[in-house]
Amino acid sequence: MKKNLRKLVTASVIGALYAALTFALAPISYSPLPILPLELRISEVLCILPFFFPESAIGLFVGCLIANILSPYGPLDVVFGSLATLLSGLCTAAIGIRARRKSMAGWSDCVYACLMPVLFNAPIVGAVIAYTSTQYAFLTGFAIYGLQVGLGEAVVMLALGLPAMRYISKSSSLSELFARLQ
Repeated sequence: MKKNLRKLVTASVIGALYAALTFALAPISYSPLPILPLELRISEVLCILPFFFPESAIGLFVGCLIANILSPYGPLDVVFGSLATLLSGLCTAAIGIRARRKSMAGWSDCVYACLMPVLFNAPIVGAVIAYTSTQYAFLTGFAIYGLQVGLGEAVVMLALGLPAMRYISKSSSLSELFARLQ
C-alpha cells in the first residue's frame, strides 16, 4: 500500500508541476512566439519522466488536461492535446522499461524517448489548431501548425529533455533517489 501511495503522490506532483510550469510560462506555452512561429511549452521537458517513472505518464496527462483548460484552442485541445501527452508518456514509459531490462539506458533509448512527444503532439495538436483556426483550409493549416508544433516540441525535448535524460541516467545519486521513489 505504501508503494502505491508513493507512486500516486509522485504522479500527482509531476502533474501539478506540469500545469504550474505551463501556467507560469503561458505567453510561450499557448501560442507561437512573435519572433519565431513556434510554441515552446517548456513544461513538456517533464515528458522524459515516464522513462524513469512509468506512473508519471498519468500525472502528465492530468497536468496537461488542467493546463489545457486555458488553451485558446478550446475543449478539443483539452481532450486531444491531453491524449497526445498520455500516448507519448505511455510510449516513453515502455522505452524506459525496455532500457532498464538492458540494465543501462543508451543514447538511442534517450533519443527515442525524447521523440515520443514530438511524434504524438505534432499531428494531434497540429490538427486541433488547424481545425479551430483554419476550418476552411484544414490541410494547409494542418501542415503548417503540425510543423510548428513538432519543431517547438523538438526544440524543447532535444535541447532540454535529452541533456536532462543523459544527466539523470549517468548520475548515481539521482538513480538512487529514483529507485527509492519507486
